[in-house]
Amino acid sequence: MKYVALKFYVNEKQRLHGRLVYEWLLEEAQKLGVQGGSAYRAVAGFGRHGKMHEETFFELAGEMPVQVEFVVEPALADKISDVVRQHNPGLFYVRHDVEAGVI
Repeated sequence: MKYVALKFYVNEKQRLHGRLVYEWLLEEAQKLGVQGGSAYRAVAGFGRHGKMHEETFFELAGEMPVQVEFVVEPALADKISDVVRQHNPGLFYVRHDVEAGVI
């Protein structure tokens, strides 16, 4: 079956409306009827500002990138994107077609 993978990239400690953004994204998607979503914390990475973050003893807590991912039908991906746009959090995202199913 054809689906869309919709991924958002956020900072681990980034907040929106007093909530961690990755938690907010998961909760908003669940309200829209998304049946599953995941947040993945990176061990290293850099973003559009070019600052490298690595999980080391000296790294400040909360600085790691987090990827929030949903695999949904295209119409539901549009709804998620619309909700996020309404709140204007300035999030980088990736959207691409995928084939998914249960074997």
